[in-house]
Amino acid sequence: MSTTVLAEAARIGNPVLNISIFVAFVLITLFIVIRASRTNTNATEFFTGGRAFSGPQNGIAIAGDYLSAASFLGIAGAIAVYGYDGFLYSIGFLVAWLVALLLVAELLRNTGKFTMADVLSFRLKQRPVRVAAATSTLTVSLFYLLAQMAGAGGLVALLLDVHGRTAQSLVIAVVGVLMIVYVLVGGMKGTTWVQIIKAVLLIAGAAIMTVMVLAKFGLNFSDILGSAQNMVHQATTKGVSSRDVLAPGAQYGANTTSKINLLSLGLALVLGTAGLPHVLMRFYTVPTAKEARRSVVWAIGLIGAFYLFTLALGYGAAAMVGPDKILAAPGGQNSAAPLLAFELGGVILLGVISAVAFATILAVVAGLTITASASFAHDVYASVLKSHKVTEEEQVKVSRITAVVLGIAAIGLGILANGQNVAFLVALAFAVAASANLPTIVYSLYWKRFNTRGALWSMYGGLISCLVLIIFSPAVSGNKAAMIPGANFDWFPLANPGIVSIPLAFILGVVGTLTSKDAGDPELNAEMEVRSLTGVGAEKATHH
Repeated sequence: MSTTVLAEAARIGNPVLNISIFVAFVLITLFIVIRASRTNTNATEFFTGGRAFSGPQNGIAIAGDYLSAASFLGIAGAIAVYGYDGFLYSIGFLVAWLVALLLVAELLRNTGKFTMADVLSFRLKQRPVRVAAATSTLTVSLFYLLAQMAGAGGLVALLLDVHGRTAQSLVIAVVGVLMIVYVLVGGMKGTTWVQIIKAVLLIAGAAIMTVMVLAKFGLNFSDILGSAQNMVHQATTKGVSSRDVLAPGAQYGANTTSKINLLSLGLALVLGTAGLPHVLMRFYTVPTAKEARRSVVWAIGLIGAFYLFTLALGYGAAAMVGPDKILAAPGGQNSAAPLLAFELGGVILLGVISAVAFATILAVVAGLTITASASFAHDVYASVLKSHKVTEEEQVKVSRITAVVLGIAAIGLGILANGQNVAFLVALAFAVAASANLPTIVYSLYWKRFNTRGALWSMYGGLISCLVLIIFSPAVSGNKAAMIPGANFDWFPLANPGIVSIPLAFILGVVGTLTSKDAGDPELNAEMEVRSLTGVGAEKATHH
């Protein structure tokens, strides 16, 4: 790698201008959050925004929740460096929506109140199921937070031209503190408005960049692909020039392990969304099941368009910036989209796009934190730990304390994961969600015989097996790109454990249910069925 390329990669834009665009954005969104938070008096307001959002508003907010730093920075980077294989993330994330829509969205909206555990514990034993659901919600949220923090670290490092782990760690800590402020002040209503603004900006920004890339190549997409292939062949970074970025196999498929790894990743991506607590919780912010359906239609349209843009952004970055410069920049693969913005529109576009990406991270992180803290306050504190009647004010207070604790944990883990591809880290969160939550949600909604033991075995079995396999996988140790590069305890060969842990959780749910004599309460089973299909009674309290 020549020093000139490194020097060129280091001088990106103007740090002072970048920071001022950033600060302006943070101040505007904070103002909105404070305005929105004036009505956060009770738990319904704090956790679900008073169910006051329309379908289209919620659809845009869902898109905002779903299009995280992984979608923008991680996928664009993966396509720029690996081509076709990077686009598999886009396809996986998009197909996952159909699973969420067809299997769970409306039924969950009809049965729930605030959190996923409300649905799962509706006809099962309250305490153990709520603790299990809250545990898995907190774990998934932490994994997802870790990915966003790593993205934030890389992005701000690029903009401020910050090299070295210590400085980047400091950046991650600042992002964490900001996100804690958003949640403490704004609650779900403030967070939703930030999501809506951010989704509009992100999709508009991606659309503008896509049009600019196409215009540069005379609206001819095959020219972009050809230039991308040429740039990759000219790369001097080790191992890059031999890749064919227009055909499958640059990242996966070289051997059997790699093919199984691809299947495992695909399974996690496609099944993960339907188990993601922060996306599921969005369905509770609309007043009716019809609005829940409308919001999903809006979300799918916006998300689908965005993932088409990632194709142009990724290959555009490969063609105009080149993999050498991307991999040499602070932030590595995650810097492809900002570097492309700099090539297309200079300092101003870079500042704006980066502020949007940063807002994306802040908004997603705030959404996640509020989900996790609501789950702890509502499911563990109010239903399990306390024997007295917990007031709504108390729930909100506990939720805020949890948000601070979670934020601190996320900062620590984000510093550890700094430098990893964000889309890859999110895929791990999806694997945890699909293993720990999806089987129980599906069985609860569709299988009358399902009981408490089945739920606990499935949730804890899926969660523990997934976490153990991740810890002993090549993602954590055993190679230069791992989270702990110096260590070697990677006896599990796959980077993503979905192909083992997801079927295992489904099987455990069946075995647990069939080995227990508990057949549940037929009346509750019937009520759950009627409610999930029609929504009748959903506004009443779900405690029994």
